[in-house]
This record gives sequence, C-alpha cells and structure tokens, in this order.
Amino acid sequence: MRRIRTALAAVLAAAVLALSGCAASPLPTVTSTPLPVGSGQASVRPFYAQRLVWKDCGGGFRCTTAVAPLDWAHPDGPRIHLALTQHPASGHRLGTLFMNPGGPGVSGVDFLRSSAKGFFDASLLASYDIVAWDPRGVGRSTHVDCYDTKQLDAFLFDDPDLPEGSAALKTHEESVSRSFGAACAARTGALLAHVDTESTVQDLDMLRAATGSPKLDYFGFSYGTYIGALYADRFPTHVGRMALDGAVDPSTTTFEEDLANTKAFGAALRTYLASCVRSADCPFHGMSVDEATQTIATLLIRLRESPIRTGDGRAVNSAVLRTAIDAALYDQGDWKYLTQAFTQILKGDPSTALALADSYVDRGPHGYTDNLFEALYAVDCIDKPVETDPAVLAAEGRRLSAADPLREADNTEDLGDPVCANWPVKPTGSPHRVHATGSPPILVLGTTGDPATPYEWAVSLADQLQRGVLITWRGQGHTAYRNHVACVDDRVDAFFTKGRVPKPVTCG
Repeated sequence: MRRIRTALAAVLAAAVLALSGCAASPLPTVTSTPLPVGSGQASVRPFYAQRLVWKDCGGGFRCTTAVAPLDWAHPDGPRIHLALTQHPASGHRLGTLFMNPGGPGVSGVDFLRSSAKGFFDASLLASYDIVAWDPRGVGRSTHVDCYDTKQLDAFLFDDPDLPEGSAALKTHEESVSRSFGAACAARTGALLAHVDTESTVQDLDMLRAATGSPKLDYFGFSYGTYIGALYADRFPTHVGRMALDGAVDPSTTTFEEDLANTKAFGAALRTYLASCVRSADCPFHGMSVDEATQTIATLLIRLRESPIRTGDGRAVNSAVLRTAIDAALYDQGDWKYLTQAFTQILKGDPSTALALADSYVDRGPHGYTDNLFEALYAVDCIDKPVETDPAVLAAEGRRLSAADPLREADNTEDLGDPVCANWPVKPTGSPHRVHATGSPPILVLGTTGDPATPYEWAVSLADQLQRGVLITWRGQGHTAYRNHVACVDDRVDAFFTKGRVPKPVTCG
C-alpha cells in the first residue's frame, strides 16, 4: 500500500470539534496599512506594499485575498492569489498572530474558521487578530489539482495483491505514480514547480509586511513548524513571538522521516493495544499486545486479498484500514473509534474503519472536500530529494520492515517513495539544519507519544535553533497545545501575551 502517513500529514483540524460562534452583526471592512518597503526591495514592492481589504465573511471572521508572484525569483512574471482569514482580537489588541495548522495541504482558512474558539485559549483570542492563510498550492489559494474523486480514491488507497519485491509490484507502483504526477502537471500547470516551502516562507514575510506587522508573531503546528523554522532561519530579525508545536526536524532526510514515523506509529499502536486488551469491549481482550498485533496483520493481509465492498461500491482493503489506524492514533480520544472499527470489521462491517480513513484524507460523502493530499505530495516532492538507488532502497526497506509491527502486511517497504521518485518536477530543497541566528527565543513543543512528528524531532529542532526553548508534553497524540493542559498552555499563552519566556520544562 502507499503509506501516506510518511508525508507529514497533520490532520489536526479533524480532531477539533468545537465551532466558532456567529457574530451578532457584520464586522466592518478594514484595510491594512503595509510597512514601508526599503529601496533594496524595489522588485517586490508591489507585493510587500499591497493593501489588504478585510471584509466580513460570516461567523465573526474577516477574509481577504493577497497577490504573490508565481516565482519570487522573477516577480515581474505571472501572479498567484493567497486566501486569508482573520479572527479579530476580542480584547486589548497586541497585534497579528499568524498560524498554520500543518499539512502540507491543510487549509489554514478552513481550520481557523471551524476551530478558533475551540482550539485557542481565551487570552490569545482576546489579544491578537489571529490570521490563517492557505499556502500556495492549497485550498482556496491558487492550488494544485490532479484527480477527480474516483481517481483519487484509487490512487490513495491503491493496494495491489502482488508479492513483495516482485517486478510486477515495482512496475505497478511506478505506473500509478507516473500517472498521478502527469495528471498533476497537466491540471496544475506552472504552479507545480513553485509550491516549495521556501516560496511559502517568502509569501509569509510579504503577508507580515502587508498586515503592517514589524515582526512576525507566529504559531505553527506540525508542518507549520517547518514553515516557521525555515522562516526564522531566513528572516531571524523579522521574528517576533514564535511557537512551534509538533516540531518537524528540517535536517532529516526523507528516509529518516519515514523510519522515525514508522517507529513512532508502531509505538503508538502498541500503547493503544496495551490499553485495549485490558478492556472487555476490546476485540483483542485477553490477548497479549504481540498477539493482538499479529491478529491485525493477518486481517490486513486478508483485506488485501479480499476487500470488503460497501453499499456504494467502495472497496475497504488493507490500505483503507491501515489509514484508519493511523488516523485514530493522532489523538488518544479517538482510540474508542479504533476499537469500534476493529470490532466491526472483524465481523465484516467496515463502516467505522472507512469513516476514520475518510476523515484522514478529507473525503466527504460526495467526494473530497479539499486538495489536501494532492498538495501534500506536490510540496513534499519538491522540498526534498528521495532515494532511487535499488540497492539503497532494499537496505532501507529492511530497516523499515524491522521497525514496523505490522510488517507482514506491508508489501512496498523496499520501494521507497515511488511518487516523488517519478515526480515531473525536480526537487529544489534539501535537508539542512537551521539556526535562526539573531532571532529572539522560539518555543518548541514536543509530545513524547506523538506518532506523526516524533518527539526526537522537537528535541533536535530546539537544539538547532540558537535560542530554542523546549516544552515537553509527556502524553499521547499529535501536538501538545490542543490538549488544553495548563502546564503547557499557560506558558505558551504568557509567552504570546506577556512576552514571558519560559524555561525548558516537562509537563505531564
């Protein structure tokens, strides 16, 4: 199966259920006052100096659209559009706090509009105009487009019943990958070569200036920490108050990310099973963790050989169940749904497993609600190179297999990343350490049981940054702040609202 979790997908929005309330009356339109542009920035002045007209868009939010060059190296060329939304400060305003919920591919606009009041503490909502944007390639901005719903279903949940290591499996994966990349290139056009994170970093600095913010105050989650870390490294003197939760390590290779994710998801699965087997409601009740793991692996193999068909004709195969497992491991609160999914599917009912998998890829009853995974592959494939040497891939595959508790059910671990290996655009980025020399202190948050952004990445990023401050949450799930734990939140809130820099601390 295609292991989509390795692409750092942060489906953070799916875990937040609270919706923002509606405003009693429309918000007045406001126009930003951009910062003056220096003489050395003449070529980009039209973008940095643009006035953003923020208009009421319902629910207590304002929305606007900014313009950016398709290619920052040639700012006189074609232009793209970036969608933004703003939750105005409800109290004494300190400034603008930009946020990004992750991905790559997650819509910041949709996340903030659906989740602001259920996610951010009251002190941040009172003190800042919180602004989210859809990065280039994503959502409501000029975006990547590849497949329709039926094609994307087939691509994301591709699960060929072919022997591991066989020429037939390799040929199949290469064909599927090339077809996807070709479709993305045909339907997206020139944008596909310019959705790299470094371009997004430049966009963010432009948005900072256009909103009239001398410094960037920023709260990034998961992939959003990668944006923040690269921004701080490139524009250290532009950084204001920055916190990075669920940190990505910019220095890791694609394989190192894959291996760390495999270990972290494996550890999270075993932690879930250790809890599940003690409950009478668990279908693995009375088993050891190893026995339960073996039962799941056997089930995955069976689903590859004989998928279960749903009423609408969709096939629930091992790729769907594996995606459902990963989705539930993002949040300990979703473990009960994973137990329900296993209980049902062992009896031939795939409904909960399919619902979990659909939530992970943002698929609704009538199709995909956004371009999350199309954008995800487009950004990842251009941000970092992947290994293509068969001998190296075989050795890496053995290491992945050894780290994967469900290794018996995975037949593609020696193929590396066939999508990015066959991507129509060459990568422009590469792994590197960041330093942000000259920046103010930057908070880095890590969760010890985080399967998506393993804790060691937060430790590494805090160490790389000249003034990184590590806050550790000893818990399960992806990111720390969303858990509303006072030990974490109080320090983050005081940092943003009072400028109080905490000492490194472990909570929980």
